[in-house]
Amino acid sequence: MAGTGAVTLSGTSKTPAGMPAKIPLNTSPNKPYPGERTMEKITLGPMPYMSVMPTLLVGANVKGKPNYMTAAWATVACMAPPMVCVAINKARFTAKGIEENKTFSLNVPSAKQVVETDHCGLVSGAKEDKSGVFRSFYGKLKTAPLAEECPLNIECKLFTSVDCGSHRLYIGEVVEIHADTLCVTDGKPDISKINPIIYAQATYFNVGKQVDKAFSAGKKYRK
Repeated sequence: MAGTGAVTLSGTSKTPAGMPAKIPLNTSPNKPYPGERTMEKITLGPMPYMSVMPTLLVGANVKGKPNYMTAAWATVACMAPPMVCVAINKARFTAKGIEENKTFSLNVPSAKQVVETDHCGLVSGAKEDKSGVFRSFYGKLKTAPLAEECPLNIECKLFTSVDCGSHRLYIGEVVEIHADTLCVTDGKPDISKINPIIYAQATYFNVGKQVDKAFSAGKKYRK
């Protein structure tokens, strides 16, 4: 941002004559102190923005063949029973398979599979057979294809779906988790071993370094 009061990475600001060259940047609004200023904000308008999202492959049988599409708009929906959800454009070929079989899978690719993963987002199954991009296997549901090369596969039966406008939100009850043995630590998926692909700003990223422990870091806060 340019102009009077513009925030810079160094914490300095351009100010009128007579004002101090450096003013402390307030990163804790609940703790005011003399001469502080808060970060400047601008409005960007409504958009479906999230800072980072998982890169996943949604698997579904369409007309008897396994099909995979790349998706990032997915998250946990419920703890008990365990559920996950994914938003899919109504026009997508994969949506037809979910509606047809009432099952689907969410497959977590590793960074080494970024080319194949992106390919599945560039090409529609309506125009090209993508059943050979990954080796498919089936679990308990028999109709939700699981990509063997992906280190983690989430097998789901459709719980419900919600028409949100351009997209339909598919909520699936997790029937089983299939994981490569080398990607499991203490009976749980290990993100450092899976090395999943993170999606943000139309770009793929690796997972960064650990910052702190959840449900623990906040204990260091002092009022």
